[in-house]
Amino acid sequence: MSGYASFAEFYPFYLSEHSDRRCRRMHFIGSTLVVAVVVLALASGQLRWLWLAPVAGYGFAWIGHFGFEKNRPATFRHPLYSLMGDWVMYGQMLRGKIRF
Repeated sequence: MSGYASFAEFYPFYLSEHSDRRCRRMHFIGSTLVVAVVVLALASGQLRWLWLAPVAGYGFAWIGHFGFEKNRPATFRHPLYSLMGDWVMYGQMLRGKIRF
């Protein structure tokens, strides 16, 4: 049980865990690398490189949390909602709705 009735209820908490702009930047870099790894692996047919996607995504995000935000990543307590939040926040950053 996540403690949240819905993702809509969870997302404000998720954003509060990313108040430091440097943490959001690390998330943005990690998510962009995930997209790049997936696209390059699929385009080249070298699917063995897909293991790098979670390493890049979580690696950069966790550096942001431990190094800048000084909190524990939400993924440890709410893995699915946290993953969803990563991509919603990424989309909002791309559209200029959240500063990074």
